[in-house]
Amino acid sequence: MATKLRGFELYKALGSPKHIVAPMVEQSELAWRILSRRYGAELCYTPMFHARLFSEDPKYRATHFTTNAEDRPLVVQFCANDPQTLLQAAKLVETQCDAVDLNLGCPQGIAKKGNYGAFLMEDWDLIASMVRTLHENLAIPVTCKIRVFPEVEKTIAYAKMLQDAGCQLLTVHGRLREQKGQLTGLADWSQIKRVKEVLTIPVFANGNILYKEDVARCIAETGVDGVMSAEGNLYNPAIFSGKFPPTCEVAQEFLDIYRDHPNSSDGSMIKAHLFKMFHACLALHPEMRERLGRSQSFEDLQAFVDEMKRRVQIPADAPEFDPLAAPVDSRGVREVPHWLLQPFVRPDVEVVREKLRASTEANAREAASRRSEKRKKAEASGPGSPQVPSGTSSPAAAAAAAAASATHEPKRRKGKTLCPGCKNIGSDRCAFQMCKACCRANALENARKLGIAEEPGQIVCESHKTSAVKKPVARLENGGAACGNGAEQAAASEAGMAPMDAAAQ
Repeated sequence: MATKLRGFELYKALGSPKHIVAPMVEQSELAWRILSRRYGAELCYTPMFHARLFSEDPKYRATHFTTNAEDRPLVVQFCANDPQTLLQAAKLVETQCDAVDLNLGCPQGIAKKGNYGAFLMEDWDLIASMVRTLHENLAIPVTCKIRVFPEVEKTIAYAKMLQDAGCQLLTVHGRLREQKGQLTGLADWSQIKRVKEVLTIPVFANGNILYKEDVARCIAETGVDGVMSAEGNLYNPAIFSGKFPPTCEVAQEFLDIYRDHPNSSDGSMIKAHLFKMFHACLALHPEMRERLGRSQSFEDLQAFVDEMKRRVQIPADAPEFDPLAAPVDSRGVREVPHWLLQPFVRPDVEVVREKLRASTEANAREAASRRSEKRKKAEASGPGSPQVPSGTSSPAAAAAAAAASATHEPKRRKGKTLCPGCKNIGSDRCAFQMCKACCRANALENARKLGIAEEPGQIVCESHKTSAVKKPVARLENGGAACGNGAEQAAASEAGMAPMDAAAQ
């Protein structure tokens, strides 16, 4: 067996890449990697794969992992919580890629249930065992992708542990495990800089990349060897070229790649990509969202793009767009014409929190008003005309329930907090002092009002662990679950698919 590449030997063999496409569940598939490489990506990661399913299920493997001779350099990423299972999966790809990456950064609730990703951050012995097992038994190098701890010294110790275990290249996503969904906020480049200063292996940075110029700025500020883009790449796959090409042209190019490379993507992935690329255009043509969401075949997707070509016309007198000369808005973001691919701008965390607080208060007022109206109606009807509760299973049961409601007052326990939603016993630990059912309903109502139901796993109440949406789970060997996607995305929600957190890893 040839000598395994280490550290900067690996980095040079990869072409000393500066522009890297991040691993994004169900979003960095072969067709998207081909498109990204055409626009300046120098290294690509596959989506995160579930190690046990990948090693045991040929159908899962064939469906999710496709590559070709031009798809290099390439890093394949897995999530796992068992060294031997991870090794079995990695052995299946060691001749088809340049390195295998261990996902230690997925922050979604599904990763918590499955005990992988960022939820292994406290189990250093297990992590070291997985990295060491790959380092000692795999023909190609092992790399890792992490998130940071609140304490920079702990992040540094964590990174050094990974290096000592055999990690040959480390990607540092400069956000905490808790920074996700609408409350993601900015990445901390200062932590990435400190990690780079103490390690002897190459380090990539992830976070805060809107434009190509941000890559150079990040390298200058942190000293890293390369910069990874996730959401920025999804909204503008030409991000590393410094260009903002017309959306319709790039969308057609993507469909052409899929047509020319069968099995390089699938309908749900393409649909999610189109939602992101056409984000600005769909804001002006909202009726087309439903059409894209209903698309079931490649022909449907092609018809959607054709219709958008007809609707989204570049004005004849429009000057050539110069990104560096573009005006900026109040947030300091460049104003890009809607017919061009856009930068990805995260919402302001404080603004989101204020909207959540205001929406919660409005929900409480509406609930109080409904309860008041209900009491008034009940009092007006009098004891001789009891209101039959809904949901009773039979006329006899309905009569019994009505009689009970007419003769008994609802029980109240002294000293206990009453839920403002239903007047049952609430929880003092709940953020809204509600019962679990009302807390969940409140979370869903907030999500609908704010238009953030596409953010899976966003915890609204830590006590009840309620969030805007739920996701199906695939079980790991320990009874946990496998990550659906991601980014945590608006595209998936609008498309009527299972939500995906493409870029939260």
